[in-house]
Amino acid sequence: MLRAGGAVACVACRNLLPSRMGVRFRLPLQKLHPLSRAIHHRYSSNSNPQRPPHCSAARHFTSLSRLPVRPPKSKSGGHGYQQQRSFWVARLAARLLKLRYILLGSAVGGGYTAKKTYDEWKDMIPDLSEYTWVVPDFVWDLTENFDLDKLASALPEIEEIAKLLPDMEKIGENFTFLKSLLSSGVGSEVIGASGLRLLLETSGDPTLKAPEIQPATATVPESGDKQFKKSSDKEKIDQLQEELLRTQLKYQRMLERLEKENKELRKVVLQKDDKGIHQRKVKKSLIDMYSEVLDILSDYDSNYNTQDHLPRVVVVGDQSAGKTSVLEMIAQARIFPRGSGEMMTRSPVKVTLSEGPHHVAMFKDSTREFDLGKEEDLAALRREIELRMRKSVKEGQTVSPETISLSVKGPGIQRMVLVDLPGVISTVTTGMASDTKETIFSISKAYMQNPNAIILCIQDGSVDAERSIVTDLVSQMDPQGKRTIFVLTKVDLAEKNLASPSRIQQIIEGKLFPMKALGYFAVVTGKGSSSESIDSIKDYEEDFFQNSRLLREGMLKAHQVTTKNLSLAVSDCFWKMVRESVEQQADAFKASRFNLETEWKNNYPRLRELDRNELFEKAKNEILDEVISLSQVTPKHWQSILQKKLWERVSTHVIENIYLPAAQTMNSGTFNTTVDIKLKQWTDKQLPHKALEVAWETLQEEFARFMAEYKGKDQDDIFDKLKEAVKDESIKRHKWNERAMDSLRVIQHNALEDRSITDKPQWDAAIQFMEETLQSRLKDTESVIGDMVGPDWKQRWMSWTKRTPEQHIRNETKNELERLLKLHEDHTAYLANDEVTTVRKNLEARGVEVDPVLIKDTWHQLYRRHFLQKALFHCNLCRRGFYYYQRHFVDSELECNDVVLFWRIQRMLGITANTLRQQLTNTEVRRLEKNVKEVLEDFGEDTEKKVQLITGRRVQLAEDLKKVREIQEKLEAFIEALHKEK
Repeated sequence: MLRAGGAVACVACRNLLPSRMGVRFRLPLQKLHPLSRAIHHRYSSNSNPQRPPHCSAARHFTSLSRLPVRPPKSKSGGHGYQQQRSFWVARLAARLLKLRYILLGSAVGGGYTAKKTYDEWKDMIPDLSEYTWVVPDFVWDLTENFDLDKLASALPEIEEIAKLLPDMEKIGENFTFLKSLLSSGVGSEVIGASGLRLLLETSGDPTLKAPEIQPATATVPESGDKQFKKSSDKEKIDQLQEELLRTQLKYQRMLERLEKENKELRKVVLQKDDKGIHQRKVKKSLIDMYSEVLDILSDYDSNYNTQDHLPRVVVVGDQSAGKTSVLEMIAQARIFPRGSGEMMTRSPVKVTLSEGPHHVAMFKDSTREFDLGKEEDLAALRREIELRMRKSVKEGQTVSPETISLSVKGPGIQRMVLVDLPGVISTVTTGMASDTKETIFSISKAYMQNPNAIILCIQDGSVDAERSIVTDLVSQMDPQGKRTIFVLTKVDLAEKNLASPSRIQQIIEGKLFPMKALGYFAVVTGKGSSSESIDSIKDYEEDFFQNSRLLREGMLKAHQVTTKNLSLAVSDCFWKMVRESVEQQADAFKASRFNLETEWKNNYPRLRELDRNELFEKAKNEILDEVISLSQVTPKHWQSILQKKLWERVSTHVIENIYLPAAQTMNSGTFNTTVDIKLKQWTDKQLPHKALEVAWETLQEEFARFMAEYKGKDQDDIFDKLKEAVKDESIKRHKWNERAMDSLRVIQHNALEDRSITDKPQWDAAIQFMEETLQSRLKDTESVIGDMVGPDWKQRWMSWTKRTPEQHIRNETKNELERLLKLHEDHTAYLANDEVTTVRKNLEARGVEVDPVLIKDTWHQLYRRHFLQKALFHCNLCRRGFYYYQRHFVDSELECNDVVLFWRIQRMLGITANTLRQQLTNTEVRRLEKNVKEVLEDFGEDTEKKVQLITGRRVQLAEDLKKVREIQEKLEAFIEALHKEK
């Protein structure tokens, strides 16, 4: 290392630097010497003529260097001179011989010393052949796939790099002039405007450090340099600044070129890796592991006060301040939908940035990759983001707190996790919900109140700073500014519109706002056109700052401008925050896991920890088993239950609308004609519909019966709501085959047309069916009459009840009508008007006021009972009538056409039930099973539906346990990978 201080032999450096100051150049002398020779020794020949013109002020020696030969001391005096003159020939010969021996001895000794040193170093180096396994396989593969000689030849030569270095001779002249200015009292102006420190701090070489140039306090006597006028002094200053800026830009371009080459090499390596240079299992990147933890935490509803304090970069700003544009510049792609002044960000968007060989984007819940290098994919990505935002917004709202998770990978992208929030507004406009402003504030505060969240505060530089709302909000959440980075956008418009550019300097220095921040940055996000590409915006930003007087006059520092520097600073701050806080969060979730496990052991010791999805799968298997059980129902069971239910549904119509009207006829021909007409009408209009309704209801009842029977076999009650919902939804979706109705109508019509009873058992079965039907109807009629007239004398005495006034009137009416029936046993089904009047007058004579309608209602039930009693008596007579039936009742007073009617009805019921049974077992049960599967699949994909149907503390506790374990495991894996990366 070279230190230059008060003992520096260079005149230029000694004149430039005060004696109390020291400048440390952290470059080796071999690299510094050819560059600094012009500065340090330009004027040394005139000041010290006895020394060589290019002798260094300090010299670097190694163990192999020759010591310099000391010059002989000169002897003064005349006598010595004569003696020296007399023996100059001998002295010259001796010197030549001495020089030869010195050279020879130096060569032999130096060679021996070099060999000995080499052997010692070689012995000191350990044997690394046993540790070759430490080096990854792909490194050895790289040596085979890459020609290192070609790569070395592609690197720039030293001469080319030297051309990019600054003209140090001119800088030396400027240093001398700068010293004169400092000595003459204008040093303070140079300190405020000079870019020397800016160059040395951001030149791209971190080993260089600029000296602190302090204004001169001592007064130097007047010299010839004071003859310059003030105007020429300012010109020199401007020249110096321009020279320094040009040098900085040269360094920057060289660094960008090297970064671009590095990017291409990394891309080639990653692509080779994808193609299978080494067949190792691909591991997730560090940022992807961290993003997964954040995704799980976003869905985690904590009940144990385990809050999510993991770091992420929260991007907040006023509406249309350019925060989305800044995020796009960091992601290096125009990925967000854009609008002219309207609100486009309607929900938080979490963007995980990471490095990869291809520039692609992907949603968390999707496998589709959007190629960000193709414009059609970019347009599709913007449409998808806008669609997801609109879907997340509930009806009647403008913004939504639901987070959209997106990952972006590409070469050279800084690794971090950013959350783009809706822009803060000051006024609710037309079309917005009334609570939009408060909702945006609450969403922003929810993300910023995380003590480890990095707040990226975006301020629009083209508008007045006093109009900003977000700065006050950020100041409330981070008053000390320990985790806030301030970004001023649209600096190009600000410089053009502001009358005082120093106002921008005040903003960047943090003197205009009360808000404090870790760092301040100024960026340009384009010219305002949505069609601009990221590359064109970068070029425009670079050109602007290159020509901007803000940077030229020292109002802004180079490391405070461009989105590239911003992304580097944000990424460094993000990872620093992650390393400081992630282990603390892991410990918090470890404690939460212990609490949850303890509660489960105490409350549910014999149950497995099944979360909601696992419980749904268990219930799904049980329901499918119950549906399969329907196919195991025997045909006999289907036949009997269908026939029974169908007769219950149509018996009233058969008795009231077919049998009773036909029985009022006077002869058998009229009876059969009436029956045939009414059966045809019934078959064409009502009977097929009724039959299908009965079949569908029977299928539902059997399905419900199987589910109820299965429930008794140690079934978990937690599935009841789910099974009921599945049953109802499956039945709702099930539609009976419409074509079955037409075929069923034909079958029923043909069955009712047949009147031929072939044997005696069929006749007896018809007699029994008729008798059971009539007895059932008679019993129902007796019950109705009993309710009408009230309790009889026995019930009144035994049960201590009495008749109501209405029942007393009906009882008197019944007695009067029974006397009428005894007189006319063959009375028709309806009373004539004169008969109604007679009955009413007879009742009035006994002091009972009665309404004609009540008389007719009472007559209907009494006649019905009378008719059923006569039909039952006739049915008993027809038990031996099969012989007369075979002879078509010729020469017989007994006619049993009513028995034939009931046989036809009974046969139609059997044939219809058999047809429906075949349709159920062959088609409808399978279709119902298919519907149940579809419903279960739909419910399985609907998270809200599962939460609604599978509820309870047991479920929530299992869910929390699963989430906490998953979070803890992923955090521990992330921490392990983080330590390995260190």
